[in-house]
Amino acid sequence: MENTVIKVGGMSCQGCVKNISGVLGALAGVASAEVSLEAGEARVAYDVKAVSREALVRAIEDAGFDAE
Repeated sequence: MENTVIKVGGMSCQGCVKNISGVLGALAGVASAEVSLEAGEARVAYDVKAVSREALVRAIEDAGFDAE
């Protein structure tokens, strides 16, 4: 299991947090995703054999947010 922190831009409310949490949680290989509006980041635990960090970033961007 790998842990990563992804900076997320464009979040303005708890609805954004739920949206990103849902998108990340739906990906195969993601064990947990904690999204913080205040910190502007997502902390994700994931299986590197099932999903890449790039795929996590892309999923956030596809949901309409900035991610790096």
